Amino acid sequence: MFGLIGKISTTPGHRDEVIALMSSGTGAMPGCHAYLIAADADNPDAIWITEVWETEEHHQASLQIPEVRAVIQQAMPFITGFESVAKTIPVAI
Repeated sequence: MFGLIGKISTTPGHRDEVIALMSSGTGAMPGCHAYLIAADADNPDAIWITEVWETEEHHQASLQIPEVRAVIQQAMPFITGFESVAKTIPVAI
C-alpha cells in the first residue's frame, strides 16, 4: 500500500470551487482505495488530500487519466501551491 497526505493552497475565495472540481474527477481511479478531500478548519484557502493507493505506480498512473488531467487543468488557475506533507504506508482502512 502507498499513501499520501498533501495540502493544496488556493487563491482567496476559490477553495470550494477547487473542492467541487476535485470531487467530480476522482471517481474511477484504478488502485485507489481512498481519496479524502477535506477543507482546512483554520485556513479558508487550504485543502487537505489524504490518498490510499495499492501502489505508488497506481498513484502515478492516475495522473494520466483524462478525467483527472481535465480536473487538474480546470483547477490550476485557482491553485497557488501543492505541498506533499507525508508519504505513508497505510496498514488499515
